[in-house]
Amino acid sequence: MSHRIVTTDAVIVGGGVAGLSSALSMSGEVALVSKSAFGSGGSTPWAQGGVAVALAKGDSPELHARDTLSVGGGLNNPHAVAVLTSEGPARIRELIKRGARFDRDGAGLVFGREAGHSLHRILHASGDATGAEIMRALTAAVRDRPSIDIHEFTNAVDLLVHDGRIAGLLAVDSSGELVQYVARAVVLATGGIGRLYARTTNPIEATGDGVAMAARAGARLLGLEFVQFHPTAMDSDLDPMPLITEALRGAGAVLVDEHGERYMTGVHPDAELAPRDVVARATWALIQRGQTPFIDGSAAVGGDFPDRFPTVFAAAEQAGFDPRIEPIPISPAAHYFMGGIDVDTHGRSSIPGLWAAGETAATGVHGANRLASNSLLEGLVFGSRVGASVSASVLPDPAKVPIPSVELAVDDAVEAAVRSIMWEHVGIARDEAGLSNAVRQLTELERSLGQRSGEIANMVLVARLIATAARARLESRGSHFRSDYPDPGVAIRDSYAGASMATVA
Repeated sequence: MSHRIVTTDAVIVGGGVAGLSSALSMSGEVALVSKSAFGSGGSTPWAQGGVAVALAKGDSPELHARDTLSVGGGLNNPHAVAVLTSEGPARIRELIKRGARFDRDGAGLVFGREAGHSLHRILHASGDATGAEIMRALTAAVRDRPSIDIHEFTNAVDLLVHDGRIAGLLAVDSSGELVQYVARAVVLATGGIGRLYARTTNPIEATGDGVAMAARAGARLLGLEFVQFHPTAMDSDLDPMPLITEALRGAGAVLVDEHGERYMTGVHPDAELAPRDVVARATWALIQRGQTPFIDGSAAVGGDFPDRFPTVFAAAEQAGFDPRIEPIPISPAAHYFMGGIDVDTHGRSSIPGLWAAGETAATGVHGANRLASNSLLEGLVFGSRVGASVSASVLPDPAKVPIPSVELAVDDAVEAAVRSIMWEHVGIARDEAGLSNAVRQLTELERSLGQRSGEIANMVLVARLIATAARARLESRGSHFRSDYPDPGVAIRDSYAGASMATVA
């Protein structure tokens, strides 16, 4: 395979909110590597729910932090939470100056409420197109920055490491040519792992590439067992499953069973606005009993659906439902990854020269369960901090390293097997037998791939690491529910890290 060399100061892998925020706060020459078309790939454009920020009257970063800690299962890093909530307002104001248009009324910005929040603090754009609007503003800003070189349709293959330090990145471009990026720093902002599951709201790009590359390079990983399942994906044959934003429940929509009876009222005092893990388990339990759960917004939203929730309305129409007058069948689906590459609040990993931001990073800001609409804010806040950290670091020139041979794994059967194993055994409810079965099957799949690399290999590796971490945590906490260990243990962050450590070997 032919190859070419690109020399730059830093490489950012990922074109979502975290990657773009990193690029915009970084000095020097930057190569921005994106799997798909710049501005359209990844999870950010799909984000419906909004962005949480303490800007409303009567709100404060301290109150936002309290809510974040409340749903995190006792495993949040309080310092990371304070950084998120205190720096969030400045990042949102900065975004507005870049041209982001959030929903307003005559009094100013409109704030909604979602599960786990004690106040109305969620900003939206065009009702349920918040992520797309944030991406519009950020991509325009990036295009205006001559020092950022955009590399579209390029798949990162592996980190290049020499003497325990980053030397660059290996990737394959759209023509199939191998590209060696020679750089002092690499930022991984590759997003989540939803594609590892048969039911997910994530785009097809969410294959855990950043975590896999970091793991192979020997970086420390954290919290891999904590996968958040969104309770209200539209139950249809579409893959990915259409997300029904949490903002709809914030607007008064209710969850009902086949008989039209609300099933969350007896489960949690906040009913439909309980933390996501609680709602997801209650919804899954209903399905396990052979019933079909629904979300009903006909009374709360009714004829206003096309204007207030246009994305949800369009998806429902495509599936043959009219949410203005009837409920929509739902199912939990893999939605967000709280685990990832263990980093500090500046995004620095355990490997010199390697930073991570956004969903692929684990600062501990989310603990065992992410508070609704904190993800976009996380990308803005920590992405900006990563860019500043890289710029402030004195890094040696990268070493010249030999380019390994690359054979990409392309096997639809392996991908389908991974997704089935993860949904069946490493999903909403887990136990020793299922997790051990998953580890065994995934290990066999890994061996079958040999030295081949690429997305499929990344999926298999990260799936095995998640299953291994889930088997090691003998308790139920946040999004991690063990039916054989239903009670929480002692919430110590050191044990959080220890239970999550899973090696490549």
